[in-house]
Amino acid sequence: LTNDGKKFPARVLARDPIQDLAVLKIDKDKIVSEEGDFLQKPFSLVKLGDSSNLQIGQTVIAIGNALGEFRNTISVGVISGLGRTITASGEGIIETLEDVIQTDAAINRGNSGGPLLNLKGEVIGINVAMAQEAQNIGFSIPINKAKRDIEQIKTLGKIVYPFLGVRYILITEEIQEEKNLPVDYGALVVRGENPGEVAIIPGSAAEKAGLKEGDIILELEGEKITLQNSLAKIIQKYNPGDKVVLKILRDEKEKTIEAVLEELTE
Repeated sequence: LTNDGKKFPARVLARDPIQDLAVLKIDKDKIVSEEGDFLQKPFSLVKLGDSSNLQIGQTVIAIGNALGEFRNTISVGVISGLGRTITASGEGIIETLEDVIQTDAAINRGNSGGPLLNLKGEVIGINVAMAQEAQNIGFSIPINKAKRDIEQIKTLGKIVYPFLGVRYILITEEIQEEKNLPVDYGALVVRGENPGEVAIIPGSAAEKAGLKEGDIILELEGEKITLQNSLAKIIQKYNPGDKVVLKILRDEKEKTIEAVLEELTE
């Protein structure tokens, strides 16, 4: 169902298990006019831009169905932040989204799925959430994540993510002080709060690599793990089957280990 009220037959090719995205395909051979004729060009396509070179302060345009009833609502703002991590909820589902774009362009209920455009008219993000307790704080998934999904469907027929298999908390100065840790960055491998939430997933790449509860993962392939650059964010740059080198701190001694990333299963 498009913004002008037209309906087209579509099917779901894949759902992204990490991002709040799904890839649909419209079969152009099945699109007919009200008179029953096949339409050769039923609609024009918008160009997908590049979200890797966005700048804070850059002007952006958000389009969507504000409040679910005002079609083609356009709002203008700027990019307020990059690489944000948010917890979003809707229809009883709570999920964490990492590395999203923050904008002050008005993104209201009903805008989810609408494009975030640059001044060239290129899509640089997909609007996904707003902060309910504040005004002028909205979030969009960078378009390069959707482009990654599309390419994987073309080459693999599905969307895949690498999986290490550890439960961790990111170390900050506060956590360093609270737990008396020797460093103020990295990922501390810990158990979850609930029974059965083990630190190392049995049979996972982490277990096979020899990671242990209490280890601090400092770097992955030379990339430092911080609050802004989380372990999950870094891992998503790789593919299942890739061998990665981890620098860890164990008993206050640094060491390096290798792990072969596996495929995340739902």
